[in-house]
Amino acid sequence: MSVPRVDLPEQFNVATYFVDRNLAEGRGGKAALLHEGKATTYQDVADAMNRFGNALRSLKVEMEDRVALLLLDSPEFVAAFFGAIRIGAVPIPMNTMLRPADYEYMLQDSRAKVLVVHEALWEPLRALRDRIRHVRHIVVVGKAAAPLVSYGELVQAQPPTCEAAETSRDDVAFWLYSSGSTGFPKGAVHLHHDMVYCAGLYARPILGIQAQDITFSAAKLFFAYGLGNNLYFPFTVGATAVLYPGRPLPDKIFEVLAAQRPTIFYGVPTLYAAMLQMADAEEKAGTSRGAGRLDQALQSVRVCVSAGESLPAPIFHRWKDRFGLEILDGIGSTELLHIFISNRIGEVRPGSSGKIVPGYEARIADEEGRTLPQGEVGNLLIKGDSAAAFYWNKHQKTKETMLGEWVKTGDKYYQDPDGYFWYCGRSDDMLKVGGIWVSPVEVENALIGHPAVLECAVVGVQDTDELVKPKAYVVLKQGQQPSPELAEELKAYVKEAIAPYKYPRWIEFIPELPKTATGKIQRFRLRT
Repeated sequence: MSVPRVDLPEQFNVATYFVDRNLAEGRGGKAALLHEGKATTYQDVADAMNRFGNALRSLKVEMEDRVALLLLDSPEFVAAFFGAIRIGAVPIPMNTMLRPADYEYMLQDSRAKVLVVHEALWEPLRALRDRIRHVRHIVVVGKAAAPLVSYGELVQAQPPTCEAAETSRDDVAFWLYSSGSTGFPKGAVHLHHDMVYCAGLYARPILGIQAQDITFSAAKLFFAYGLGNNLYFPFTVGATAVLYPGRPLPDKIFEVLAAQRPTIFYGVPTLYAAMLQMADAEEKAGTSRGAGRLDQALQSVRVCVSAGESLPAPIFHRWKDRFGLEILDGIGSTELLHIFISNRIGEVRPGSSGKIVPGYEARIADEEGRTLPQGEVGNLLIKGDSAAAFYWNKHQKTKETMLGEWVKTGDKYYQDPDGYFWYCGRSDDMLKVGGIWVSPVEVENALIGHPAVLECAVVGVQDTDELVKPKAYVVLKQGQQPSPELAEELKAYVKEAIAPYKYPRWIEFIPELPKTATGKIQRFRLRT
């Protein structure tokens, strides 16, 4: 596949590219967003973006000032995100499922002058008001009493035209904070050209996204994954995005799929597993004849995408057998903004992350940075023009992660002779058992193939000789009961599936796995 060209002028404002361009190409009256039964056209988006940009200027927000966004997936998120960028300010979408202490840290670290927050998310932050000293204005989407500012009243007082700031393609456009699962979050600083590269290198050639597509992402807009999936990917071609502000529970996701009929669906492995379990329960309950209610919900979808963590091959096969759809698994990161290694439609190798997305380069290196031979497990390094410029206020971490043109992802991978990349865990998750590297993910993938297992996580635990061996934490499917006999059965199952020395020496049954808000398993909590 040839490398797509992404050519941008020196003076460039990405809000103009994603919003105004759709008006210039005649899509002003087309639905850009579907949200809670209402359609928002591209003209509506442009008007709201401009009103919000003017509103920020009325609050004395200037170029490069930060604007924190704590918003549900909604038209207001889109208007605030692009409205801030339009005037050269820097929006910072924040995870809506964190603790007040996390918000205090991010607001202090970023020195945001304005916080835009949904009324449903404001109450836990109220106690922080006197401690977030850089925030001059708090704008509330919903009911707001002084000294808070009403979003609705603020923007309606502004005109629907706003001159775009004369930014360059290499100006700072927005930040995204990492999930902070092992420490304080890191603010990845992204530039005006970054979103255009992700859309041009991945969304267009890999997904084949077109104007007639309708996208729906279970991952929210404040995540790097969701921001591409459901905002700038559809906006790059004038497609339509379905915004769902609620929690991505499997029953609700099926409802949205059935009602909105998207053509591209983005999920994470945990969600796909939960949706399969719900579909299996429907079938066992005898509520379906032929294609069941849940099966019909996916009839409009032409492609499913997964990222966030490695998709086990059994989930891929079960999904395809059940719904007739492939899942394109891939790997991306907040630092690279979106997916840079991906499977392709009709070329999926289940269990792998796929091949490098043209326009990016990948390298597998040892601890000293030397490139390893094909087939050997090492650290994955990626080079591409969507990479963040640096971590804000994290000089040492920037030096450790951003090695010149290369970004050290923190993932262990190997590449097979056909060019497919295979995930072997995080750099700090790999286990050395008997002097041999063991991938926790490989053991997990073996375990999840057992019909009794819903989810699992494998970590290293010291035995009586203080040698590290694998231990598995297992969540069973509904109707399954933990027992010593089942534990021994699972051990034997793994020995048959992969090299026997990799089997988990201990199995502990638990009701649920600890996870980040993005659905990633927090193995560090299991280790402690």
